[in-house]
Amino acid sequence: MKLMNNKLIAQMRAATRNLLHKPQLDTNKVIQDALKNASAMTQAAQAQLHGLSQANGNAHLRTPADVPDMLAELSRTFGQGGAAANEPAETLPGTFSEGSYTNAAGTRSYKLYVPSTYRANSEAADAGQKAALVVMLHGCTQDPDDFALGTQMNALAEETGCLVVYPAQSRQANASRCWNWFNDVDQQRGRGEPSIIAGITRKIMGSYRIDPGQVYVAGLSAGGAMATIMGTLYPDLYAAVGVHSGLPFAAANDLPSALAAMQGQLQRQRADETQPGRAIPIIVFHGDQDHTVHPTNGDELMVHARDAAHAMAVEPGRVPSGHAFTRTLHKGADGKVHGEHWVIHGAGHAWSGGSARGTYTDGKGPDASREMLRFFSTHR
Repeated sequence: MKLMNNKLIAQMRAATRNLLHKPQLDTNKVIQDALKNASAMTQAAQAQLHGLSQANGNAHLRTPADVPDMLAELSRTFGQGGAAANEPAETLPGTFSEGSYTNAAGTRSYKLYVPSTYRANSEAADAGQKAALVVMLHGCTQDPDDFALGTQMNALAEETGCLVVYPAQSRQANASRCWNWFNDVDQQRGRGEPSIIAGITRKIMGSYRIDPGQVYVAGLSAGGAMATIMGTLYPDLYAAVGVHSGLPFAAANDLPSALAAMQGQLQRQRADETQPGRAIPIIVFHGDQDHTVHPTNGDELMVHARDAAHAMAVEPGRVPSGHAFTRTLHKGADGKVHGEHWVIHGAGHAWSGGSARGTYTDGKGPDASREMLRFFSTHR
């Protein structure tokens, strides 16, 4: 059975490569060929494959970018690569609770981690004892539990005392649970998904003792693209942005241009028109072997920080028994680092330094979560 599963995963990876890089090929045929080997599989596995095959021929497969996400779901069916659907949450002393937020643009649920060190009583009223808040936007097919497990951000929240909120995309809004970063309405302040995410942020700020100068947003892939949107549209709300394997603001305005952007062909018609007057501090991680979102996107994310910089430093490094990386620092006139770009050599489309209990993670580091929190702590 294990050999059968490995063969199937290999075939599905072939389908992914075909659709992402050779869209003229018949990816559905590759999927159908995989189905021929389904006789020895579990019913759940067969259903997963049939669903992928059917989706490839209808509107549920909204973009070729959905195929890697469906492959991740298939991998979890076989217990390979990433967390299982029933993977238990981390055992931490804080609380990880559910909530929801509704406005004119719709409703989204979220999960909030409050560390055990948080104090809500009046003795913590002075600003010095208010907590930081990090908004974490998951990637396609992920959910708050999966993303929390993979990034290990809740454990770091226990160390640093910050609160972490994970907005959840719904299947009604996107069949693969991708944030709709490529829709025009979702690139506008006060409208669409940005208004919902900002609403969730403000709800947490209004319910807990949060320092309004220490609110940050970060995300992976589609979540990284949406984090860029949030930082661009709401520089008054977020002090800094963290983007992992994501895309720059207004890189696309529909599904075809989204696929082109993911391959490194970016549109920039609206980006320069709608950027805020100041470049928001940003830290970017991108693997140089990322075949889902081209590393060119990481370079483009640094354009404004690079243009505003008064000095630049390049620091190569390597994680012991892990990936080599190149870290580029862009410093402002105040001497503070306002932009960091980490290019991880040999890494693909996965959260650097993440836990294998979550999906889309690469444990060979560097630790993107810890580095993001370190960068955030220097910006208010």
